Amino acid sequence: MEVPRHWRLNKQRYALQGEVCPHCDAKIFPPRDVCPECGGEAKTPFTFSGQGEVYSFTSYSNAPTGFEEQAPYTVAMVKLNEGPVVTAQLTDLGAEPVRIGMPVEMVTRKIRNDGSEHGIIVYGYKFRPVMQN
Repeated sequence: MEVPRHWRLNKQRYALQGEVCPHCDAKIFPPRDVCPECGGEAKTPFTFSGQGEVYSFTSYSNAPTGFEEQAPYTVAMVKLNEGPVVTAQLTDLGAEPVRIGMPVEMVTRKIRNDGSEHGIIVYGYKFRPVMQN
């Protein structure tokens, strides 16, 4: 990934920032500038709570190029409390089995090295089970 694009996506990757439609109040992630619900202009920033639940999931044992060191791993569709569904890797699972409806929270983790001569380490959001007190 080129360096300018990496920096452009920082708010989206590290703060789970999307947009909210001022016309219909739909929460949008990733940001699109046009509301998929009503078609109105939606440029108002909105930071999601990072809380949600597993909507669906799958596990990978044969990882694609660049992710081999992480295999095996689990990727989930996470329905955020505010509505949108995002796809992300699950982390910090320990012995806990993944299940539909499992409460999860966003954390920032290493995604991968970009493999270039610049040696950029790409960080982004993943989700872990909500820690019970």
